[in-house]
Amino acid sequence: MPAPFIPTDARIFVAGHRGLAGSALVRKLRERGYANLILRNRAELDLADRAAVSQFFAQTRPEFVFLAAAKVGGILANDSYPADFISVNLDIQCNVIRAAHATGARRLLFLGSTCVYPRDCPQPMKEEYLLTGPLEPTNRAYAIAKIAGIEMCRSYNRQHGTRFLCPMPTNLYGPGDNYDLETSHVVAALIRRFHEAKMAGAPGVMVWGTGRPRREFMHADDMADACLFLANLPDDRFLPLVNGHEGGYSFPTINIGTGAEVTVAELAETIARVVGYVGRIEFDKSKPDGTPRKLVDLTRLEKLGWSASIQLSAGLESSYSDFLHQQECVDGSGLG
Repeated sequence: MPAPFIPTDARIFVAGHRGLAGSALVRKLRERGYANLILRNRAELDLADRAAVSQFFAQTRPEFVFLAAAKVGGILANDSYPADFISVNLDIQCNVIRAAHATGARRLLFLGSTCVYPRDCPQPMKEEYLLTGPLEPTNRAYAIAKIAGIEMCRSYNRQHGTRFLCPMPTNLYGPGDNYDLETSHVVAALIRRFHEAKMAGAPGVMVWGTGRPRREFMHADDMADACLFLANLPDDRFLPLVNGHEGGYSFPTINIGTGAEVTVAELAETIARVVGYVGRIEFDKSKPDGTPRKLVDLTRLEKLGWSASIQLSAGLESSYSDFLHQQECVDGSGLG
């Protein structure tokens, strides 16, 4: 087996290391023996501050960058605060990508999202479907910010010869998730709601939408494993992805997912079972469903030799354990 491209003593900056994706990347990097990680929380480094980011990169000069920092949220948060979602994410992306180029980073991975694909995209969604149709209205501001980041990486690669790649992960969940009902994604929100219903003995739980949309869910540790796999590819396999030569495709993107999908109703039933909630599951059809279906095409990733390993049921069990641990840390009480 060939040696990894990234030396174990390389200077590696994980932007957003306290978030769901970033914390998974840190776990995976440390598991693989990478000890020279450069980590800063928001109080230490405001990634939306251009001058602060430029100074930080000039001082630390990371060789490899994982850009996982972003303002994220579910349908409610995206629909309620579109100005925040587009402005904050544009600031973070522009500052980090620009500084990585200025200080000579060898490789950068910018984590995107499958929401960049059109709302009514053909399924499964291929990388080349980007910019081929209208976006889902409820998260359009966030999606456009991510598309701008993809274009920025593409433009720097073309003009300056940088090696910036944009993995497009499907819906993520796992340890370190955000369980705030106002800003969380669907898995975390349902874990909290079913747990609270169980503890209160509530007869039913209301889930947003019809329950019919189909979604693909990926454990954050699988996502991190895929990103490290991609970052460590030798040049002859990495550069075609960066330069978009394969099949005439021009964007430096590659989908990351599991290849399996469930309806929101099936997801809710599985989470209820994991949590141990036995009441009714009801659906509020007055609330938006979001994109009808989101399944990514994994042909490129699988050709490179990577596939996911964490099954949804097992992943949800670890997520529920993480939720209970977070609650214990907050109030000191043993829940469960």
